[in-house]
Amino acid sequence: MSKAEKLAAKILSGRSDRNFDFDDLCYILKRAGFQSRARGGSHRIYYKDGVVEIINIQPRNGNAKPYQVKQVRELLLKYKIEIE
Repeated sequence: MSKAEKLAAKILSGRSDRNFDFDDLCYILKRAGFQSRARGGSHRIYYKDGVVEIINIQPRNGNAKPYQVKQVRELLLKYKIEIE
């Protein structure tokens, strides 16, 4: 199982929202075809053609914020986005 597959399973399970590494969340978004818009500071904004919502994330002590992990999961499921 590849790193992307393991992380996809972890995010889709919904059991690790509080303990999801920020860099891993960024990796998942990139593998799902999202593009990053440059932004100052720790904020990162991701967007994808065909997805109305944008994703604005920032780390807290190296981890992604739980509500942001949930937002990413909901978008992946809503738009049936595959992690490649």
